[in-house]
Amino acid sequence: MQLEIVKLGPSLEGAFEGHVRKDIPHYFFFLLDWKYNRERTEIWLAMRQDEIHGMMLVYDRRIVQLRGTETAAEALLSEVDLENAEINVEPQHRQAILGKFPLAKEYELVLMALRRGEEHLYPSEDVVRLTPDDAGGMADLMSTVDPEIWGRIIEPERIAASMDRTLWLGIFRDGKLVSLGNATMTDIASSIGAVATHGSYRNRGYATSIVSALLTEILKVSDLALIHVMRDNAPARRVYGKVGFRSYRNYLFGFTGPS
Repeated sequence: MQLEIVKLGPSLEGAFEGHVRKDIPHYFFFLLDWKYNRERTEIWLAMRQDEIHGMMLVYDRRIVQLRGTETAAEALLSEVDLENAEINVEPQHRQAILGKFPLAKEYELVLMALRRGEEHLYPSEDVVRLTPDDAGGMADLMSTVDPEIWGRIIEPERIAASMDRTLWLGIFRDGKLVSLGNATMTDIASSIGAVATHGSYRNRGYATSIVSALLTEILKVSDLALIHVMRDNAPARRVYGKVGFRSYRNYLFGFTGPS
C-alpha cells in the first residue's frame, strides 16, 4: 500500500501529537510551530493505514524540517517548492534532498539535550535581559561572529519581533554588547537558539554564564532543555557539555540556492 501524503489539520492532530511526543527533542519545532505559529506553518504527514511514517515542517516558506523513513522523505519532498530554504533533515535523507534541490552549503548539526537534575550552572551577575532597544547591537554581534549562518537571516527588526516569545540575555563591557544567547521556552521543552560571543572577549567564561542564566530560566518552565551546535564547533560543544548537555542526535543542516 502506497504512502498517503496529507496536510495536518484538526482531524489528524491527535495522531500527530501522539507521534511527536514519543521523541520530543526530535520533533520539538514541529510541536512549537504548530502550537504557537500555526498561521506561518505547514506540516505534511506521510501515512499508511493511519500510521505516520514521516512528516515535514515548512515554516514561513523558508525553513524545512524532515523526519521519517527514506521512502516517506522522498514522498514528502514532492509537496515543497522553494528556491531558497534552510533545511534540517536526518542524515539518511541527504540523497532525497539533493534529488530535490542542490545544497549551496551543508553542515553536520548536533542536537544536545539536558534534563532537570543534570545541570551544572555557573551563575554571573553580569548577565542582563536584553530589550528591543538592543536589537541593532544584537544583530551586529551575531553577524560578526558567524556571517555565513546568521548573516543570512538576522535583522534587528526580526530580533525585536521575536522578543514576545523568546528570552534574550547578554553581557556588556564598556557599553558594548559582547556576548548573548536566547531561548524559546514552553512547558513541553525549551530550546536555546543563538549563543554568540565577540572574538575579542572569548575564553572569559561569558558563554558559560549566558547558557547558565538561560538554563536557570528554562528550568522554571520545563524539565527538558535543547540546543543545536555545529559538530565542528568544539569550543561551543565543550561549553554546553560543561553545564550538563549531552549529544542526542545528528542532523544534516544546510541552505539551498546561491552560496
